[in-house]
Amino acid sequence: MHGGRRKRLFDQTELQTLLLALIVETPRHGYDLIREIEAISGGEYAPSPGVVYPALTYMEEAGLIAVGADEGARKSYEATDDGRRSAESCAAKSEALKQRLSALAEAREKVDPAPVRRAMHNLKTAVFDRLSVEGADREFILRVAEAIDEAARKIERIEK
Repeated sequence: MHGGRRKRLFDQTELQTLLLALIVETPRHGYDLIREIEAISGGEYAPSPGVVYPALTYMEEAGLIAVGADEGARKSYEATDDGRRSAESCAAKSEALKQRLSALAEAREKVDPAPVRRAMHNLKTAVFDRLSVEGADREFILRVAEAIDEAARKIERIEK
């Protein structure tokens, strides 16, 4: 979901459940929580600070989390006893939310064209390296073009 506006994957309650579960695992800053969610999803989803920080404020006011040791400008949050009990009672739900994120990562891996981009870059580099060699005459250029055309024909014949 790169570029443009990202869709909201969780409602506010689900986001709070997930954030609390992650904070119970280890105290974290808001930014760390965003990056952890992004990592679980394989880079497909990262909640915006505009939804994460209000959720953290709400959770703090509700007594589920508290600001940990002062580390400068960033607030590190840790779970309170109430927060740990709440996370424990919602363990199945938070696991399901993490699975939703993992499913995004798995789907991305299945259709990620990164290997094709790498191969195209490799082809481009090889072509320009070969064409920059002294003595690259018209016949050589036509042989390179034919090799590229043959690769294109093979790709067109690949079955799913």
